[in-house]
Amino acid sequence: MESPDIFEELVRLRREGIPAALATIVGTRGSTPGRESMRLLVLEDGTFLGTVGGGCLEAEVYDAALEVIREELPRSIKFKLTESDAFDSGLLCGGEVSIFIEPVTTPSLWIFGGGHISKALVTMASMAGFRVTVCDDRERYASPERFPEAARVLALEMSECVERLPLGMNSYLVVATRGHAQDGQVLAALAKRIESAQAPRFLGMIGSKTKKAVLFRQLREQGVAEDFLARVRSPVGLCLGGRSHEEIAVAIVGELISVRRLGVDADQAWRDRKRSDIPRAKTSEGGASPAMDAAG
Repeated sequence: MESPDIFEELVRLRREGIPAALATIVGTRGSTPGRESMRLLVLEDGTFLGTVGGGCLEAEVYDAALEVIREELPRSIKFKLTESDAFDSGLLCGGEVSIFIEPVTTPSLWIFGGGHISKALVTMASMAGFRVTVCDDRERYASPERFPEAARVLALEMSECVERLPLGMNSYLVVATRGHAQDGQVLAALAKRIESAQAPRFLGMIGSKTKKAVLFRQLREQGVAEDFLARVRSPVGLCLGGRSHEEIAVAIVGELISVRRLGVDADQAWRDRKRSDIPRAKTSEGGASPAMDAAG
């Protein structure tokens, strides 16, 4: 069976939001097992395609590529090949190899709900480098014309959207449907899906604290595990005091970026915020701004 082309595989990985790193030989001097422009593509699950010459050099590049995937930061490495390297690889080398390793990760954001906040969110998240998919069970709210910046728009039942969702360390999910019932359907379906798949990097839900309390009580009665509910960031978004749909979208994208770039530090900041009593825009419910519930 013929191996896939690296560039075709890159297109597929970016389309599906699968994290990977590409290592390319950018310079050689003297006798080396690899030549310029040879490439090694490493995926988050440890599988790989291509080569940069084999031996100890390739093993070190492989390990470095996995770190690049985790950190999302490019790296340049220079190897001076010695007689010991030649002994391990079976190749007579004595040269120098320069390799550039770059992340080819495109974070995948799935937005459940095609309302007003989602419309602003798609625009801003796309500008921030996220590949966005929008799901809604209403065709008039799930069209490419409504979301021109989205990579995909799905007009399907929410449970079917969840089934199609690729889950991994690069997955970001925002639940912003038109009401409590639909939010509950999405979360219940996600809870079942995550039982047998990797949890997403980010899972947030729009809504007030009162809405969260009522919905989470209903989900517990349905048997949804507490561990899953603890993953849901709600109210989602940084504490900016936003009221309009656009301002709320900015707050959500800000939190997405924080988690993507700060990782554990961002998670700790979110837990600290939950324990604190930070003032928010007031409503009759004592929750967040009225727009926080105006997803539909």
